[in-house]
Amino acid sequence: MTTLTALVHTPGQLYLARFVLGAAEAGFFPGVIVYLSHWFIQEDRAKATSNFMSAIPLSFVIGSPIAGWILGHTWFAVAGWRWLFVLEGMPAIVLGVVAFFYLTDWPSAATWLAPEQQQWITQTLEEEKPSNRRSVGLGEALRSRTVVLLTAAAFFDYFAAYAVIFWLPTILKRQFGVSDMRVGLLGAIPYAVAFIVMLFNGWHSDRTLERRWHTAIPLFITSAGLLGLMYLPGSTSLTIVWLSLTCTFMAFLPTFWAIPTEILSESTAALAVGMINAIASVAGFAGPYAFGYLNTQTGSFSSGFALLTASAFVAGVLMLLIAKERPPVSS
Repeated sequence: MTTLTALVHTPGQLYLARFVLGAAEAGFFPGVIVYLSHWFIQEDRAKATSNFMSAIPLSFVIGSPIAGWILGHTWFAVAGWRWLFVLEGMPAIVLGVVAFFYLTDWPSAATWLAPEQQQWITQTLEEEKPSNRRSVGLGEALRSRTVVLLTAAAFFDYFAAYAVIFWLPTILKRQFGVSDMRVGLLGAIPYAVAFIVMLFNGWHSDRTLERRWHTAIPLFITSAGLLGLMYLPGSTSLTIVWLSLTCTFMAFLPTFWAIPTEILSESTAALAVGMINAIASVAGFAGPYAFGYLNTQTGSFSSGFALLTASAFVAGVLMLLIAKERPPVSS
């Protein structure tokens, strides 16, 4: 769907392509989160999730300068922005085929593991399951205080995060009037910082076996960064510093998504992760739209940054409202 987006000619076609792309990728993320819980024990789970999700900031670090370069070129009378969609879509197609044949659902089916290794992983994962975990249906999951708090926190985080991701190039372009290539290079710096912070946060969370504060603190740092951006300092260096603080919202992801698989049964975790991600993903539209609307109405980014500041802060507070203990889903 990413590759086919290169064929669009009208805004309606672009919206349709983006909608279908979202529908296609919707099952991928919750599937991976549950998949990791089949393979990694508790003390390694946040690290494993952070390693997986570090691909997000890393892709921006590598992709932003390359994307800026592609946008400035035309090949075979085809605009650079169309080539951007084509070239970004191809690796996903190849890796999708590889994953289908290489990844196994459970360690017991992995032929590249020795039998004793398969047994150790399976047994350890079974022993780590809380005795009060149980399977529930969609209705009970929706009524769970823990799941509701997780869903709300994810929504407010995504609201701020997607607005930053979508608008960051425009902010840099409008603030400093630099080329697309320069925007790509400057925009890569905050994501490089996010990459390092995400890996450290996952490692430290596993070391201390603590999730709530490791999820909330990155959100508070993001809120501080957004607060600084409200005044859009004229200094390029200072703007990049505030943007780097803002992009620490990515460190929220690995520790946050380790929580559902640790407090819920496998079937319920899959259901809850999918539900949380689906509802939170609505913010992927709402956040950028609200930010753009406020910018259009006021002619400034400040009001948008104020809204995102509040959103990130609320998400952090919601995470701290989740009980320290691992409650049953009906809590």
